[in-house]
Amino acid sequence: MMFRLTSIFLCCFSIFACSQPEQKTADADQPTETTKTATPDSSQKKTIVFFGNSLTAGYGLTNVSSGYVSLIQQRLDSLGLPYRAVNAGLSGETSAGGNDRVDWVIRTPVDIFVLELGGNDALRGVQPEETIKNLGAILTKVKAKYPEAKLVLAGMQAPPNMGRAYTDQFRAMYPKLAKEHGTALIPFFLEGVGGIPELNQGDRIHPNEQGQYLLRENVWKVLGPMLAVK
Repeated sequence: MMFRLTSIFLCCFSIFACSQPEQKTADADQPTETTKTATPDSSQKKTIVFFGNSLTAGYGLTNVSSGYVSLIQQRLDSLGLPYRAVNAGLSGETSAGGNDRVDWVIRTPVDIFVLELGGNDALRGVQPEETIKNLGAILTKVKAKYPEAKLVLAGMQAPPNMGRAYTDQFRAMYPKLAKEHGTALIPFFLEGVGGIPELNQGDRIHPNEQGQYLLRENVWKVLGPMLAVK
């Protein structure tokens, strides 16, 4: 069942794969937050860096505040948590480009680093061994500069037209990297969003405003426990 749905999604959207979840209403996708305490002063906040490609940058959104990173910041504020979410997404970024760029990004102190890259590598047919090397180098650089930082890796999938061997190897590299580098893992970043027309923009690749709420939940399932909240 998973392989059939993945194939349908990738044939339609060219880049990513996922299984079709139950449809949710807009209200279910947009939970109400309750403020628990006053928002801490910005000088006292720790930093969560979201480092990725157009999916993190919020490509195509009318308002940048509709992106999942901004939605996470809204939740952090509503819960009175002392964190600021930094959007370091860059449209078109590959793992190689990210490896070149990360040194500049981590000049600012990092407490939690969320790495979302690899989708564009799959689109271009970059060999998984090369993507593994680049993603591993990024994680190593962050950990070397900020040993106490917590790392999160967002898993992606490759299109089936690359062949079964390629797609299997690509899918498996994220758990492998997470284990090797001691990072938390988001199994599939686009879970519940990819392949659902009403949750994506007209290009059928990038999540729309409604889809961004589900991206936030996919990230929050892993990020939330790190902040000692549910």
